[in-house]
Amino acid sequence: MNRIKQDFSILIVDDDKTNRRILKELVEDEARVLLAKNGIQAIEKATEFLPDLIILDVVMPDMDGFKVIETLKNKRETQHIPIIFITGNTSIEAEEKGLRLGAVDYISKPFHAGIVQARVHTQLQSSAQRKMLDELAHHDSLTGIPNRRHFDEVIEREWRNCMQAQQAITIAVVDVDYFKNFNDTYGHLAGDKTLRAVAQVLKSQMIKPRDFVARLGGEEFVVVLPETDSHRAESVLHKCINAVRELDISHSASNCESCVTISVGCYSIFPDSNSKPLDALEIADKCLYLAKDSGRNRIHSQQSNQAPAANLHLV
Repeated sequence: MNRIKQDFSILIVDDDKTNRRILKELVEDEARVLLAKNGIQAIEKATEFLPDLIILDVVMPDMDGFKVIETLKNKRETQHIPIIFITGNTSIEAEEKGLRLGAVDYISKPFHAGIVQARVHTQLQSSAQRKMLDELAHHDSLTGIPNRRHFDEVIEREWRNCMQAQQAITIAVVDVDYFKNFNDTYGHLAGDKTLRAVAQVLKSQMIKPRDFVARLGGEEFVVVLPETDSHRAESVLHKCINAVRELDISHSASNCESCVTISVGCYSIFPDSNSKPLDALEIADKCLYLAKDSGRNRIHSQQSNQAPAANLHLV
């Protein structure tokens, strides 16, 4: 139970202070508890904190629970959050409406402590299973970092964010130099160990909260640096190159260094309605091949359009 409390959070939404207190006392051994006293607060806190479960009162002034759940289910970031309705209305019509809107369960007033705790526990267990499955679906089993599927989701989101904010985004494709030669010389187990080490080094160089690295496949990785111009991106990526070299993994079959190194293709752009993230990835990939043709263990970068006139500053 302590493990769940550490990993999960519950948002309790009720306009009655006494009900909020009672529910908090009933479930606080299961998870961290957030409180909201109306529908507006509920939507704001759900969007900000993304709780693992919402316990939502149906009857509230200004915005009732039905409207709240409709709003949350129509928002991409909150639509997956399970919601348990609490209500004194025991009519079949009200329950059916809530379930059709996406509620996973109902708790009736007055509260029965055992029922509340059992239903909350069941939903948190389901959340734990969903998190585990999501982790497996979005992470590379060999290196432990995000996989191509996760990258596809992140780049679409960050592309939109940077376009709305009129900020640059940088995409970089990273390749382990002469990796086939490495596998042929040292064996695939050593190759797997090296890929794990390179992945963790790249991850360690992601400083800003939204900086992102994933494994594309084989010995290729991709780095996404939102709200980052080419100058800062090159600084980050040079640190990646140096950090991999400092691993000092022997590579006698390399034609550029005596240790494992990486090459990087880097593309920076201010996204607009005429540009697409996969096109940017393709350009970064072409830059990677230019880095390889130039001797490897280096960066080849390219940048697109200039900053929009309305917003010239970069983070």
